[in-house]
Amino acid sequence: MPGKFTAVLAITSLSLISSAFAADTIRIGVSGPLTGGSAPMGVSMRDGVKLAVAEINAKGGLLGRQIQLVERDDEAKNERGVQVAQELINKEKVVATVGYINTGVALASQRFYQEAKIPVMNNVATGSVITKQFLSPEHKENYVFRVSANDTIQSAMIVEEAVGKRKLTKVAILADSTNYGQLGREDLEKALSAKGMKAVTVEKFNIKDVDMTPQLLKAKQAGAQAVLTYGIGPELAQIANGMEKLNWKVPMIGSWTLSMANFLDNAGKNGNGATMPQTFIQDPNTPKRKAFIEAYQKAYKVERIPSPVSAAQGYDSVYLLAAAIRQAGTTDGVKVREALENLNEKVEGVVTTYVKPYSHDDHEAIKPGIPVMGEAKDGHIVLSK
Repeated sequence: MPGKFTAVLAITSLSLISSAFAADTIRIGVSGPLTGGSAPMGVSMRDGVKLAVAEINAKGGLLGRQIQLVERDDEAKNERGVQVAQELINKEKVVATVGYINTGVALASQRFYQEAKIPVMNNVATGSVITKQFLSPEHKENYVFRVSANDTIQSAMIVEEAVGKRKLTKVAILADSTNYGQLGREDLEKALSAKGMKAVTVEKFNIKDVDMTPQLLKAKQAGAQAVLTYGIGPELAQIANGMEKLNWKVPMIGSWTLSMANFLDNAGKNGNGATMPQTFIQDPNTPKRKAFIEAYQKAYKVERIPSPVSAAQGYDSVYLLAAAIRQAGTTDGVKVREALENLNEKVEGVVTTYVKPYSHDDHEAIKPGIPVMGEAKDGHIVLSK
């Protein structure tokens, strides 16, 4: 009997210690697709987040406490994202969440953070409407922040590359059927309209489509001099491979997702020359970027980051959030939001150095002029000339 009592006592003590540890940590949610076609983005984002947290914890944490990450795979599904958000807020008691890769998942899920007055840091999803979902006068305060180049910025860069720099007069748009693809397509059409142009054809495709011949034939027959894309890696590779099959050699210019590993690998040489906006290219051209790339390669035993943009923005989102918590002196959501909107500290990130990146009415940390154009070259992304 005494032995059994001692064992129960030991288990109870361990539970109490574990609970005390959990209560004494700063719990931050991480939500993104860790499986499926969007996984290179989700995994890279999560791993960039983990690097930043490890660095902060090694230096004593935040407010004298360690950061504890609570990771969830949202599978790039809206309904799963909703479940994850409710679980992180109500069960895991996170003080903030970083993540969201997919625009549709963000739009479906972030309302729960808004209702709970808990900041959410979108660090990959780019739909222009994401930070505008809860604007005044309907909503007095907005708890949705972003550390990625929104589609208004990207579409303007894509159109400038095609029309301004290359002087093309006829372009086709191929966009996937998701919220991301269709909202991006709308932004592309607006950017073309600002140049006094319309696409010669606008075509749609679905996730997991493997034959883009019908869409490409329509674009070719319409006389398109370039294909402008909004989609994710695997399907974008099918576009590049389809163009090769048709022996149709025109530029492919699209959103940042053309830098994903599953585009570069599945398209192979057919992807060479594809051009896209990038907030970060895996190039150690500053001491901060060199240290980040080397730390990522060492920690995860890879040479090429699957989605460098996602990893860098994930890393930076943690440092911005940490600066706000430090400034607020608390993890209270209202005070952290206020601190984010009035950051006093200059935050040196991998993408850029952030100086007052947010205000009450502007929750976009990445401004026009920060992203550059990248180009696919033999399985890597290089700075476009």
